Amino acid sequence: MSGSGGVLLLLPLLAAALLGAPGAAQPAGEASCRPVRAAFQVLQPGAKWVPESPVPGTDLQVCVSKGSTCCTRKMEEKYQAAARLNMEQLLQSASMELKFLVIQNAAVFQEAFEIVVRHARNFTNSMFRTYYQSMGPRALKFVGELFTDISLYILGSDISVNDMINEFFDSLFPLVYSHLINPGFPDPSAEMTECLRAARRDLKVFGNHPKTMMTQVSKSLQATRVFLQALNLGIEVINTTDHLKFSKECGRALLRMWYCSHCQGLLLAKPCAGYCGAVMQGCLAGVLEIQNLWKEYIQALEGLTRGMHGIYDMEHVLLSLFSVVRDAVVHAQKNEGKLSAAISRMCGHAQQRQTRSAHYPEDLFIDRRVLRVTHVEQEETLSSRRRELIAKLKSHSSFYSSLPEYICSHSSAVHNDTLCWNGQEIVERYSPQITRNGAKAQAGNHEVKVKGLEPVISQIIDKLKHINQLLRGMTLPRQKAPGKAAEEEEESGDCDDEDECGRGSGDGELRVRNQLRFLAELAYDLDMDDISANKQLLNQQSKDGAAVPSSDPGSAATHPSPAAGIALLLLLLLAHQP
Repeated sequence: MSGSGGVLLLLPLLAAALLGAPGAAQPAGEASCRPVRAAFQVLQPGAKWVPESPVPGTDLQVCVSKGSTCCTRKMEEKYQAAARLNMEQLLQSASMELKFLVIQNAAVFQEAFEIVVRHARNFTNSMFRTYYQSMGPRALKFVGELFTDISLYILGSDISVNDMINEFFDSLFPLVYSHLINPGFPDPSAEMTECLRAARRDLKVFGNHPKTMMTQVSKSLQATRVFLQALNLGIEVINTTDHLKFSKECGRALLRMWYCSHCQGLLLAKPCAGYCGAVMQGCLAGVLEIQNLWKEYIQALEGLTRGMHGIYDMEHVLLSLFSVVRDAVVHAQKNEGKLSAAISRMCGHAQQRQTRSAHYPEDLFIDRRVLRVTHVEQEETLSSRRRELIAKLKSHSSFYSSLPEYICSHSSAVHNDTLCWNGQEIVERYSPQITRNGAKAQAGNHEVKVKGLEPVISQIIDKLKHINQLLRGMTLPRQKAPGKAAEEEEESGDCDDEDECGRGSGDGELRVRNQLRFLAELAYDLDMDDISANKQLLNQQSKDGAAVPSSDPGSAATHPSPAAGIALLLLLLLAHQP
């Protein structure tokens, strides 16, 4: 016999020893359990529970065989713990990409929203400092309170948008009155201040601008908050199914599928694909109930993101908010004659100035072109980032229904169901049972008895139903309706990343990039509330030969800043996402 022929004859014998033939008998002989001992010690180093030779196995509860066995009750317990751990690790492996996608985007969007709020606050502060220097420093307190409330609202705080905006304009009017409408008047007393606050709404001091601001801010912030809530719930759903505690029946079935063959010395036996599928359908019956709701969740989230433009896009609304405040103040200035007389009647303390012109000098009004916001580039906006997220989420829309197949394929299941392990022995062919997804469909599942949904799954299903209803309730327009009224057009804004707008370059325009990268290119990037830090940074830039930003609000000079550094970090995160 040639050498190669001898090897060929030995291969079937080796396969029969490790895999076993259909209906093969239990191990016999003293050496039979040694391979089992070696394999078991990989799971439990130093364990001495493996018998040297086969034993009757009368104390076994799951891996019961017709003859002798290489397993003891202690081994069976350890194997079951290993089977449960295998299942948990496979679930976590299956969800790794999806989990990272949702967690990373939730963190990036939340940070981006905070940066937008911070810069919107700085825009507004800068507008007051530049054009209303007499009251600018005192207005910063009210600006800060407004944007703090906005941040808290985005994070889920129970606060009314209308209340926060009313409070802002109520607080602002006494300053406007004493510094702009009646600048010769001394600082109002507490009583006078309260009277002015009350008169603000009665007299519609700022025209319709507060109402416009309420409409824009409430719609954009509500959409933003629901968007973040949905992402955070997505993380909770994945975490829940990642760390699911499996039932006793499932634990037994997993042990039977993955390790009971070891007790018969069949270390290389692989489960039949149909058998594995039935076990997974039973073990994951509750998880698979999530599938339809998960698919609906992604569809509803897509519907929300499609409508987040114009007044539903917080990036667009907040970064233009300073212009609404500016227009409100200008409106009060233009009507100062009527307001002064009305305040005199209502509060009884206002005094007309000795001399004043019938109209404000033209140079004291802000040129509407000076602070006009135009979106000059359409690179990576928050809107485009949302669309990218949805596109990737849609590739995971069948995530839960695909879990059984994923786990079985990573368990080396035999796909043609021939010469495979059926939980008791090696069979020539396994006849798979027809099973469907869901707990109610498992009544005929002979591999795993399903009693009902786990409480934690029921809770997550209820939460998914709630967020889906919330997302569907956010009826946002997908595009501008033709023939929209002029008033609606003015309220909704005329620029977002899906529109062909903002290409003009009129004189005096503040050219703002509506994108994450815009943060590094604005003269407003410096935290203007920290004057000493600003001066230090500007001095250092001058020494290094860097461009020093002009005080002209139309200046496009660029400079590094802490906020720009954060923006750059966000871009790096986005660039490295798979």
